[in-house]
Amino acid sequence: MTEKKDPVLERAYAVGGPDAVRDLYRDWAADYDHDTVGRLGYVAPRIAVDVFADHLAGREAPIIDVGCGTGLAGVALRTRGFRHVDGLDLSPDMLAEARTKTHAEGPVYDALIEGDLTARLPVDDDAYAGAVSVGTFTHGHVGPAGLGEVLRIVRPGGLVTVTVNDGVYDAEGYDAALAALAAAGRATVVDTRRADYLVKEGIGARVVTLAVAA
Repeated sequence: MTEKKDPVLERAYAVGGPDAVRDLYRDWAADYDHDTVGRLGYVAPRIAVDVFADHLAGREAPIIDVGCGTGLAGVALRTRGFRHVDGLDLSPDMLAEARTKTHAEGPVYDALIEGDLTARLPVDDDAYAGAVSVGTFTHGHVGPAGLGEVLRIVRPGGLVTVTVNDGVYDAEGYDAALAALAAAGRATVVDTRRADYLVKEGIGARVVTLAVAA
């Protein structure tokens, strides 16, 4: 993995805490897709959704995109045939961008929710059959403690696929966090792999898929 060089990415990786994250995406929302996909080679949304879709056969059950940002993973979920997709993000400015995303049948998201993954989300227990979270478990955003809150809103037997930036996976103890969730009977790891993340920066990620305990 090469050292990050892009100045916008440097700012994104230097934030800490929900207020700083909101400020970052307030300034970045309008240019986010251009910068990440176009300049940085952000391929993680498609890769993570492909992994999730390969593990979850049904396409009619409700899915939530946690940390949906401008909606890149939501578009990928619709492309893979998921018909009921909600999005959740900390940033109202990113949610405004996500609201503009459409596909052949209309808006990408059925509902968009503002929520902080480092606190309790405004979502009921067991509300979704599955969740995808791309780009959220990374430098200065959400740590491994946030995994439990994603699991809470997915029903027993459901699936969760998350990306974890390679730069934080070992440093923040994700292996230990996943083992603790398994030991507590909350979820089991059904797939973990390394994948490209920001290819033009040489940054990779772990893509981890969990089965919520029945």
